Amino acid sequence: MKKTIYKRIHIIGSVGSGKTTLAKEISSWIDIPYYELDNVVWLRLESGDIRRTEQEREEYLNSILQSDSWIIEGIHNEDWVSDCFHSADVILFLDTKYSIRTYRIIKRFLKQKLRIEKANYIPTLAIFLKMFKWNRYFEEVGKINFFNKYGIHKDKIKVINNAKCIKKYFN
Repeated sequence: MKKTIYKRIHIIGSVGSGKTTLAKEISSWIDIPYYELDNVVWLRLESGDIRRTEQEREEYLNSILQSDSWIIEGIHNEDWVSDCFHSADVILFLDTKYSIRTYRIIKRFLKQKLRIEKANYIPTLAIFLKMFKWNRYFEEVGKINFFNKYGIHKDKIKVINNAKCIKKYFN
């Protein structure tokens, strides 16, 4: 049986689903760079984050998509990321349990506040509370919207309930 080699991987899931962790792991296994969609949306500066214009965001994303290989991860499934899904060899949909995601949001915030874990953003109470809102929204709306909009790619969507089983796609 011939093994499929994925060179363009899109990982989608809610806040706390394990997207960034998985992207980093896969990147190290197969030596492909990974990109966080949040960093496509936001220009990260020492003085604070600045939201990119739509044109800047699309130009940045297109420059990534034109590469031979990439791993893109993020919660976003709006129209501006549709080319990611169309161009991907495989789409990994992380369907981590809601309770696990909630636990991870709390754990991440505490680690960031204690400076044990680095954040791309300033971990404020306001952002912490928004993460719960985004998590609930993804559960109730985002997941449904994703499959309604991108179900046409069902042949390349892999729903992952347990990230420990992911190695079977890459070994």
